[in-house]
Parts: sequence; C-alpha cells; structure tokens
Amino acid sequence: MTAVVDRPPVRKPSAWAPVPRPVWEEEPSRAGLAGKGLVLTLACLGILFPLWIVVVTSVSSRKTIDEAGGLVMVPKGITLVAYRELLSGGQVTRAAIISVLVTLVGTLFSMAVSVLCAYGLSRIGSLGHRWLLMLLLATMFFSAGLIPTYLLVQSLGLTDSYLALILPSAVSVFNILVLRGFFMGISQELIDSARIDGAGDFRILWQIVMPLSRAVLAVITLFYAVGYWSAWFNASLYLNDQNMMPLQNVMIQLVQKQEAPVGLGQAIKTGQLSGLAVQMAVMVMALLPVAVLSPFVQRHFKKGMLTGAIKG
Repeated sequence: MTAVVDRPPVRKPSAWAPVPRPVWEEEPSRAGLAGKGLVLTLACLGILFPLWIVVVTSVSSRKTIDEAGGLVMVPKGITLVAYRELLSGGQVTRAAIISVLVTLVGTLFSMAVSVLCAYGLSRIGSLGHRWLLMLLLATMFFSAGLIPTYLLVQSLGLTDSYLALILPSAVSVFNILVLRGFFMGISQELIDSARIDGAGDFRILWQIVMPLSRAVLAVITLFYAVGYWSAWFNASLYLNDQNMMPLQNVMIQLVQKQEAPVGLGQAIKTGQLSGLAVQMAVMVMALLPVAVLSPFVQRHFKKGMLTGAIKG
C-alpha cells in the first residue's frame, strides 16, 4: 500500500502578491533592485523630459520663450493661443483633417485586405495556398524600387490623389504573416463544427475567427494606424498641391522653413504668438493620437504579437 504524502497547497499568485520565483532563480539583492529602479527611472526621464519640454514650450507665451532663449523647461505664462490659432481653420486644421481621414480609410482598407488574405492562407489546402504564400514572402526580400513604384502610381493616374497615400503602402506582408499564424492556432474542430452547421467561410471568419482574434487584430490595427498617421514620404512624392498635404508634411515644412503656416503670420508679427510655440504645438498635435491610443492596445501586445509569430 502506497503511503499518502501530504503536500502543502499551492498558492496561486494574486494581483497583490508577488509571483513566486522558480527554485533555481536567486532572490534579487537590494543593490540589484536599486540598480534596476535607477535604470528604469533614467529611461523614463529620457523619454518624458523631451516631451515635457515640447508641451511646455507649446503653451508658453512669446515673452516666456524669449526669456528662456528658446525651449522652455519651467512653465510660466501658460497660454493656449498657439493651439487656438492652429485650430481656427487654417492650413494646419485642414492638414489634421486630411491625416485623420487618410488614417481611418487606410486602416480599414488595410485591415480588410490583410484579414481576408491571412485567413485564406491559414486554411491549409486552399486553392494556390503554397504559391501565394511563397509570392508574398518573396516581396519581403525583393522589391522593384522607388522609380518603378513611382512610374506605376503615375501611370495609374494616382498622382495628386489621396489614393496615392493609401494604395502603395496598403498591405504589409509581415502583418499578414502574424495574422495567419494566429488564425492557424484556432481550433480546427471549432471551424469544422461551424461548417457542419452550414456556416460559410465569411460567416466563420466574421463570427468565430475574428472574435477569438481580438488581441492580434487590435495590435495590427494600431500598427497600420500609426503607419498611416506618421507617413509623410508618399505625400511628398506623389502630391504637388500644398492644400492636400497631411499634418506630418506641414510639420516638416514648418520646422525646416522656420516659419508659421498661412494665417498665423499676423499673430506672430504682433507679438501674440511665437513661431517656436507654433512648431511645438504642431508636434504635440501629431504625437497626441498615438500617445492616447497606445495604452489601450498595450495589454494586447504580448498575446497578439508573440502568439501570432510563434504559431506561424
């Protein structure tokens, strides 16, 4: 008869209790903990301090900027005149609206194409599965180059068109492969049972696959949105009309030329506004959407990216 050995109950880690360490991992020393804390603090300061300077300078008056000799570190004489003038309906307002629309339309189009392509490639044995996958992989290592791409866009009549900001960079093969890897990890029995019940591929994708893939979909959506919002090269290459330029191109022109956009010259000449404050305010407007959306998607990064990449 085998003796029963009483074992202590295994305590599950809670939100307040620290996660138990493996037996082979040493307890951190006080010097190690202090060193990690110092490194993390310096890294946070290195990231937040420049952002702090940009934000403070954008809300500073011209007198405060002149007294500081440029960038302002200590807030004094706070004013929102730079943002009020920028959002009063001038060039920057129009550029911000263009960037928002291009980001929304481009992200929806890219996600639709990527999800459909990834789902088709995740079904082993589908028509042309292997050849299409090899063709997509080849585009990651070989490309026609800038000149053929420009000639193609020009021949299609997309120059001076907002489609030139979306179509040339609409699909990322890397994102498709991540989505494919995640879709392949979904239980095949679940899909087969839905197919037995009479569901077609589009219904399976919409009602089963996509609800189970919210994490990776959120991450890939953020990747596409940030890419469209931050893109400036396609606009500078394919657009000749300055009134069609997105926000990033207006910000580049503003910083390089060291002059205010159209409609702000009078406020600068009268001393109500500083050109440097305008530049910093445009930078804040360009960074704000990414800074606001990223924390909401951050919790999906580990599950979405690692699972999709490993299973692929």
